[in-house]
Amino acid sequence: MADRLFIQQKVYKKTGLISKLILCVHQAADLILQLSSAPINEQDVSAFGTVFTNHMLTIEWDATHGWRAPLIRPFGNLSLHPGCSSLHYSIQLFEGLKAYRGDDGQVRLFRPMLNMERMIYSAKKTCLPAFEPSELLECIRKLVEVDQDWLPQSNSITLYIRPTYISTEPTLALTKPTRALLYVILSKVRSYAMMGLEDMCLWANTKYERTTKGGTGDCKMGCNYSWTLYALSEAKDYGCNEVLWLHGDNHQITEVGKMNIFLHWINEDGEEELATPPLDGMILPGVTRQSILDLTRQWGEFKVTERCLNMHQLCSALEQKRVKQMFGCGTACTVSPVGSIYYQGEHWYFPSQEKSSQLTTRITKELRDIQYGRTPSDWTYLV
Repeated sequence: MADRLFIQQKVYKKTGLISKLILCVHQAADLILQLSSAPINEQDVSAFGTVFTNHMLTIEWDATHGWRAPLIRPFGNLSLHPGCSSLHYSIQLFEGLKAYRGDDGQVRLFRPMLNMERMIYSAKKTCLPAFEPSELLECIRKLVEVDQDWLPQSNSITLYIRPTYISTEPTLALTKPTRALLYVILSKVRSYAMMGLEDMCLWANTKYERTTKGGTGDCKMGCNYSWTLYALSEAKDYGCNEVLWLHGDNHQITEVGKMNIFLHWINEDGEEELATPPLDGMILPGVTRQSILDLTRQWGEFKVTERCLNMHQLCSALEQKRVKQMFGCGTACTVSPVGSIYYQGEHWYFPSQEKSSQLTTRITKELRDIQYGRTPSDWTYLV
């Protein structure tokens, strides 16, 4: 127990989450299992996030007793007080990661500790209590193990894992929560590549900003997503299917839709470069984003940078035919190429997928080979 507390103290000091450890820890060893008798649902999974597995994980917390024992129970509705502050003030956060069944039949998670660390950071900003990341990860592993029969040996089907963390404080007062619920649900999903989605057509809007420095853009919170539907509906008026989020008077490129963004180009100095906006407080530290940076830096074949990019640079590069490809990335889609951008009344088109897909095809293949166990890697976590 002393070793466990020492490790926890190191984690919380590193993240600035010092508090009474007895209130910040839940033990995976105390997990309670209540199995469902429901059969596996063979419903079509063409729509993302609509087919859920038989079980869910719930862990309750309150300021008096700390973390209660984790519970894996049959999937079902939650019971919340109508005055619950997560419903009124968006005191909540979530994560997204996937489980993959490899060619060897083994189920793997992909870099899940990065999700746990990001979740702790988001919890700090919402004043929700800290937790020990390895303990939560072990609970998630057990949940996936219980429902692993939902996951076939397929390159097109995965289990999407959605940890969610909400305040259950029953008050209309805006106050730091003394009650909270951490729960995890699983959804059987089909890969975006298998859904026949077209290259993105982006509305580079100068009207709305996704976030600003000092805000919550670097956190995985629902409040960052819900209002973007309004901008997306306007993007469709211009014939676009996603929004390119800009910031500031120089129209700095930040993110695309719900994804991080990369530009593969010949830069102003004549160098081949893969660039993505830096983590400056506005950008979500995506797991796929970090993995693409790590992979391409290992190749050592071209310059890989995290730096500010703006629309003037992009348009000039397109005009001078220096752009190879632009693409969004995230857990749900992995890599999603950009086909065109509508900016200040003008359409800008990117090189055709056939001519420019070599990089994204290679990135996607190398990531999938790791995720499915074809390439051994310490990025995977066995279930």
